[in-house]
Amino acid sequence: MISLCLSFAVLIVGYFLYGKVVEKVFAPDDRKTPAFTRSDGVDFMPMPTWKAFLVQLLNIAGTGPIFGALMGACFGPVVFLWIVFGSVLAGGVHDYLSGMISERHDGASIAELSGIYLGSGAKWIMRIFSVLLLILTGTVFVNSPASLLARLTPDTLNVTFWIVVILIYYVLATLLPIDKIIGKLYPVFGAVLLIMAGGILGGVIFGGYTVPEISLQNLHPEGLPIWPFMFVTVACGAISGFHATQSPMVSKCIRSEKDGRKVFYGAMLTESIIALVWAAGGVAFYGATGGLQAALTNLGQSGVVYDVSTWMLGPVGGVLAIVGVIACPITSGDTAFRSARLILAEITGLDQKQIRNRLLITLPLLAAGAVLTQLDFNVLWRYFSWSNQTLAMIALWVAAAYLIKTHRKKAASLIAAIPATFMSAVSMTYILMAPEGFRLSASVSYPIGIAFAAGLLAFYLLRLRKAASI
Repeated sequence: MISLCLSFAVLIVGYFLYGKVVEKVFAPDDRKTPAFTRSDGVDFMPMPTWKAFLVQLLNIAGTGPIFGALMGACFGPVVFLWIVFGSVLAGGVHDYLSGMISERHDGASIAELSGIYLGSGAKWIMRIFSVLLLILTGTVFVNSPASLLARLTPDTLNVTFWIVVILIYYVLATLLPIDKIIGKLYPVFGAVLLIMAGGILGGVIFGGYTVPEISLQNLHPEGLPIWPFMFVTVACGAISGFHATQSPMVSKCIRSEKDGRKVFYGAMLTESIIALVWAAGGVAFYGATGGLQAALTNLGQSGVVYDVSTWMLGPVGGVLAIVGVIACPITSGDTAFRSARLILAEITGLDQKQIRNRLLITLPLLAAGAVLTQLDFNVLWRYFSWSNQTLAMIALWVAAAYLIKTHRKKAASLIAAIPATFMSAVSMTYILMAPEGFRLSASVSYPIGIAFAAGLLAFYLLRLRKAASI
């Protein structure tokens, strides 16, 4: 329990100390934000800071910090270290800079920012990569709530029925102005997500459960190596490239640049607190990583969340679990498709004020998602996880390039370049080793992954040296 308490403390201190460093490097000012300069009544409109924070939290969280943290906890309490330091030094930096650089470019997507700072080739790679990731995300977050709803309702309302219902909701959330559905529902669901986490933490503390102390020992019952598998399994609670697609959406709504640390960095660290609670709660409830892994295999992630919540919190916990496990993934899925619409609008040049143009983009997107729902969820999740961390890697390199170009002290770009190098090694090593990748041995994958990251770092240092000499 001491390690868990220290982990919470590091996250809170990290927000006030390292978050302030990142904010100082970016140097927000008093310029008007796109919420005012490009207000269109659909995607660009000012929101109160508290609402922008909760919308950002629901956009990036969903069930990511719950499902990912539970699966990551199977490696043992070493996962606490990744959640804490990954979030403070990488995830928070990634989300803040993605959102704020977008805000400086009139709410441009991560794909457009890639083109500006990494070249036109990178722009098209990121356009394709981002849209595919967002469709995968939206699809992943259709299946889990549909499956749970099917379990809770009469047999005539099967999984297919609920998939159709959720996709219809996605059409509305993707098409309508951001304040009509997202702006009204997300604060409520955000409160539910936080109450769930607070309830589980209280259940762990007052229920007599034991949370193991941090160690570097790998306790995964199936013997998966910590490097790189844990760093891909736990994405949303530490660093997630999906967030780079969501921050630009909220960058269109913040009232002041000086709200950025609260909205972007703050939401990331709040998500990490939620991930810590569920990682600790999962291991504590099942007594060991073996019991947790068996439960995940037999019950699925949604079943584990339901059991833990009901047992620790009683009937009220069960209701909250149902609301959370159904609502939270849906709130990530709808904004995934909304972000995909905005990226495709940038590519096609279709004005999104007209609902006809929004329909032209939205309906094919949802049709693609409907087709993907027929694939195996576990396969989709694995591809989503790798794509997620690869996008995080690219987003951090974009941020580093932006800081090299704009910051008076070019070395300040290291706040993005160091985590970008780390995530480059993670992403390359994983795809070489993973079952859905090339299935190479660790003895081959590790050196190649390190060499890949070292090569990117060397290229960055050359650019840094050149920029510093100008």
